[in-house]
Amino acid sequence: MEQTKEITVTQSQDVELNMFSSVQGFEIGQRMAKVFASSTLVPQAYQGNIGNCMIGLNMAVRMKADPLMVFQNLVIVHGTPTFEAKFAIACFNATGKYTPIRYQEFGDKKDDTYGTYAYAIDKATGDVLKGPEISIKTAKEEGWYDRNPKWKTIPQLMLRYRSASWFIRTTDPGVMMGFQTREEVEDAEYTEIKDEPETSTFVPDESNENTETLDITTEPVEQPVNPTKEQATEETKDEKKVKPAKKQKAPDIFSES
Repeated sequence: MEQTKEITVTQSQDVELNMFSSVQGFEIGQRMAKVFASSTLVPQAYQGNIGNCMIGLNMAVRMKADPLMVFQNLVIVHGTPTFEAKFAIACFNATGKYTPIRYQEFGDKKDDTYGTYAYAIDKATGDVLKGPEISIKTAKEEGWYDRNPKWKTIPQLMLRYRSASWFIRTTDPGVMMGFQTREEVEDAEYTEIKDEPETSTFVPDESNENTETLDITTEPVEQPVNPTKEQATEETKDEKKVKPAKKQKAPDIFSES
C-alpha cells in the first residue's frame, strides 16, 4: 500500500496545469489568479483583475516560466499585449538549443550606416545563425526614428533590441509565441480612433437637371354658414319641383306585331 501511495504522488506532480481544458483546472487557475490579483507586487494591469492574471498564468504554464516574471514582462502597448525585448532574449537563451545571443556592429557611428545584427550558434549542428541587419538608415526609412525618441537618445540599445527580436522571430519564432516586443509596437504607426456620434444630414442634389419646383398656392376655403329659414324654405320648394320620371314599360320584342 505504501508503494502505491508513492507512485500516485509522483504522477500528480508530473501533471501540467491546463486551466482551460477542464473545470477542475479552471477552478485551480482561478484560485491562483486571485492571489496575484490581490498582490501589489504585480504590475498595475494585473492588480484586481483576475482575468488578466489567468491569461498571464496560462502564458507562464505554456512557456514553463515563473508567473511573476511573465507578469513583469507581458505589458500592454496601444491595447496590444507585448513582451519586453530583454524577456524575449532571456527566453531564447533559456531554450538551451543555441548559444547566448551575441551582436556584431557595422558601419560608422557618425552616420546612418551604423547598425547591428544578432547571431548565435546552433548547438546541434554548429552552424552560425545570423539575423537581419538593422541600421539607423533602416530605422529612418521605416519611420521608427521619428516616432520613438529612444532611437535618438539610445540608438545602440534600440539597434540591439530590434536586431535580437528579428533574429528570434526568423530563427525560432516559437519562443515569442507570436507576440511582438514592446519596442516594435512603440515604433509602429499608431492612430487612435475615437467614437463620434453619428449625425445624418440630408443634402439635396442640385446637379439633377430634371428636378422641378412646383409652386402650389392654397386659397382659403369658405366655411359653410348655417342657412336661414327663408333659404331652407326655398331649397325645399326646389326639391319638390323635381319629380322622378314615371316607370315605363319595357318593349316586348318577341310579341307579334
